[in-house]
Amino acid sequence: MSSRTKRVEGRSLTVDRSLLQERLVAIVRRFPQRRILVIGDSIADQFVYGAISRVSREAPVFILRHEHTVAVPGGAANCAVNLASMGAKVSLMSIAGQDEAGRALVEKLNAAGVDCTGFLTSDKWQTTTKVRILAGQSNSTRQQVIRIDYEGEPLNNPELRQRLRERVVKQAQAADAIIMSDYNYGVADAEMATFTRDAVKARKIPVLADSRFNLTSFDQFTSATPNQDEVEQLVGMRLKAIGDLESAGEELRDRLGYRALLITRGSRGMVLLEEGVAPVHIDAVGAHDPVDVTGAGDTVMAAYTLAIASDASFPDAARIANYAGGLVVMKRGTASVSTEELENSVLHSELP
Repeated sequence: MSSRTKRVEGRSLTVDRSLLQERLVAIVRRFPQRRILVIGDSIADQFVYGAISRVSREAPVFILRHEHTVAVPGGAANCAVNLASMGAKVSLMSIAGQDEAGRALVEKLNAAGVDCTGFLTSDKWQTTTKVRILAGQSNSTRQQVIRIDYEGEPLNNPELRQRLRERVVKQAQAADAIIMSDYNYGVADAEMATFTRDAVKARKIPVLADSRFNLTSFDQFTSATPNQDEVEQLVGMRLKAIGDLESAGEELRDRLGYRALLITRGSRGMVLLEEGVAPVHIDAVGAHDPVDVTGAGDTVMAAYTLAIASDASFPDAARIANYAGGLVVMKRGTASVSTEELENSVLHSELP
């Protein structure tokens, strides 16, 4: 190959990179024009930080000297906060108890700019709360040592379910896209999935699912973002070879009637399976050793949905979601990503 040919090819790659960057940034800059409805299970995430002071005399356990506690929205609420952080107008359909955790959750959501007019609070419901204890020596990084979950009963109250459905019908008419965020606490279940899908069928807006355990209940949606472990659980086998993952993912996408299925693989990136198109593999961006993966799936779903609602192709939406995921795993705790961070990552990180 001549030196001139090498220079031409190098210039071509640079031009292609620049055009892709410009296209992705243009999509991100349309985010503030979009309105997204999130329906799902909200969680109060608490992070309790402490320093190890000594070993207890009562039992062979460490005693932690409490330093501070941080409370942030988790689950569907984290997805909503990420959407708001990326500039979108966001409404959240969910429920919390009339308890301390529920009040703090609503306060944080309002402060983040999330529309909570459809967010129910009830004394018949206990706010799902996940308490993570992070410990370490005085001058060391705090590491999670245990998690304590406070979980209420599944949402079986007919009155509360009806009130949620009424709010979904009202809020969905103005939405550019809908996210169903299912953490198996009863708000975003199969019944709500069918109800929501049918309520917006005539409008033909994107409806996406993020389900930890029950993705097969969300059929005939636009897309979903399971991780590889979740896909393996759904198909009942380990998928060690990339070809096996592609085949299983394509079969799952076809069975659920999705236009596309985005499978996240942590530090190994993502695989996008789109109807009638060859699989697209996207390498992870940023550091390969994440600081904290808590809530990263919510961030990926938020960016992916916003991009699709902003007229992006599925591959471009997946690339933007990949950048968002790469940013959020480098932050501690349940975190969010801003449009400024996202644009900067697209412009200055290596293209996946």
